[in-house]
Amino acid sequence: MSLPAGFVQLELFSALREPAKKMSFENKRLNAGLFSSNTDEWETPQWLFDQLNEEFGFELDVCALPHNAKCEKFFTPENNGLAQEWKGVCWCNPPYGREISKWVRKAYESAQKKATVVCLIPARTDTSWWHEYCMKAAEIRFIRGRLRFGGVKDNAPFPSAIVIFKGHHKLKISSMRG
Repeated sequence: MSLPAGFVQLELFSALREPAKKMSFENKRLNAGLFSSNTDEWETPQWLFDQLNEEFGFELDVCALPHNAKCEKFFTPENNGLAQEWKGVCWCNPPYGREISKWVRKAYESAQKKATVVCLIPARTDTSWWHEYCMKAAEIRFIRGRLRFGGVKDNAPFPSAIVIFKGHHKLKISSMRG
């Protein structure tokens, strides 16, 4: 049976319907990584921070651990960056779990109070927080390829973006090399 132009037979996707026992270990690991993570903390690659720091001159890391803070001044989970005032030029690589919407909202709100907040976040364009806050950012830079975050041997199982919150600006969207 022939299909009209533009249609694709579902058999092309039959690998998704195979029983789990027939899937290789690598495919199981890949599939698990696509939909969940063992951690929600992804350390910023130093080369990426350095490149952005040269452009923005960061003063505050709003979401850090003592061993991976990118700025001299930083907030840790103990002093709860979400409860602090974000001023000046801020770097934000938040935990990527269920709480990410709070961090992105705080970045957006802080920009409305004159801070510049540059966020490294997963490019989850299908989420409500992305549409509610990221689409109101000054700029979004989609990173080509998958980042290799600090302290891990494999690339991330998700795409990433740099979202720049800076006052009231018309949104600019671009891509950058990963």
